[in-house]
Amino acid sequence: MIKAQVLTGGRGKAGAIRVVSSQTEAESTAREILAMSVKGFEVQQVLVTECLDIRAEYYAAITVDRESRTTVLIISAAGGMDIEEIAAKEPEKIRRFAMPGAEESQNSEDLAQWLSASFPDQTLLVQAAEIVQNMNRLFRDKDCSLVEINPLAVTAQERLIAADAKIVFDDNAIAQHPEIAGLRNPEEYTADEIEAKDAGLSFVSLSGEIGCMVNGAGLAMATMDGIKLAGGRPANFLDVGGSSNPQKVLDAMRILLRNDQLKIILVNIFGGITRCDDVAQGILMARDKLGIAVPMVIRLIGTNEEKGRKMLSEAGMIVASRMTDAIRDAVNCTRGGTQP
Repeated sequence: MIKAQVLTGGRGKAGAIRVVSSQTEAESTAREILAMSVKGFEVQQVLVTECLDIRAEYYAAITVDRESRTTVLIISAAGGMDIEEIAAKEPEKIRRFAMPGAEESQNSEDLAQWLSASFPDQTLLVQAAEIVQNMNRLFRDKDCSLVEINPLAVTAQERLIAADAKIVFDDNAIAQHPEIAGLRNPEEYTADEIEAKDAGLSFVSLSGEIGCMVNGAGLAMATMDGIKLAGGRPANFLDVGGSSNPQKVLDAMRILLRNDQLKIILVNIFGGITRCDDVAQGILMARDKLGIAVPMVIRLIGTNEEKGRKMLSEAGMIVASRMTDAIRDAVNCTRGGTQP
């Protein structure tokens, strides 16, 4: 098997996973796949691996079920390329089991009994139980948010093989696992996201036209929700954190202004540790150094809010005190309304 190594699913359907039967065919197929792109990802590496005689395919995953606030094991006898479609159209084919702790799971009769419904053959059941225990240990030891095997293949020799797999690590725990940090794929992130990380900012690119600069992840999410509710589209998630360093504001503005789709910048600051006058200073620095031509809506409230508003007002900028007003003004501007 020659398999494209890209950070997306759907490789098989895209023709980026192929069977070959000779060295010559392997070389020519590898060259063809390396010239491909899958869902916008250029193929830069291929995996050459054994072709299995697969008799059946399962889907197996351990992930976090946020609704029940538990770690859950997911098993389906309908594994393979169409698992997302099966989950959407035939959810009854997917079984879920709330996983006990790592040590408990190794002696869990409940887990073995639950697995027996999917693996009635004793030989396969023993293998499945061992695989699930190893998945659970990996999930917990490495602070994962997903450990997935798809397909979990049954071969003609009655062996269970992880024919393909995906692991998602919790970014918030990466600092505890330097060996995992070294595996990070640069192509998984935009240049802006990489620069933001280096500057101590939390940034995610989106597809809208309202640039958001907010302090605090919760307020940033609420701001984006408010923009959507008002009929607008946020261009990004950007949390400048609790620092009062004006340089962070300058760095954030520089990243936002690279977006060609940007029509307006919405600054929403609730000052606690963050001082509103420091944010105002950063905004003025950015305006002078970056020559900002994009209109801005600024909402400042909290620590030193009056000082911050005065600094901006004296510089000819308009500052809102209510979040809903600021969001409304930003959305109206994207629709051709009066610029703030």
